[in-house]
Amino acid sequence: EGTVNQALDITGIRRARYRGLAKVSLQHAFSATAINIIRLDAHWTDTPARPRASRLERLAYRLTA
Repeated sequence: EGTVNQALDITGIRRARYRGLAKVSLQHAFSATAINIIRLDAHWTDTPARPRASRLERLAYRLTA
């Protein structure tokens, strides 16, 4: 679930930019490669790729700040 969500957020993979199975497959392969590079960078620099917070957490933070 996390990987699919990350793919949707980062690469916008929900809709294909191209027509045809070969082109769409290539787009998915490039998207997967991009996600892996982002994860490797986060691993090597010891920083999370993107902090995760639920909407409720963000709202609570805004109300207390």
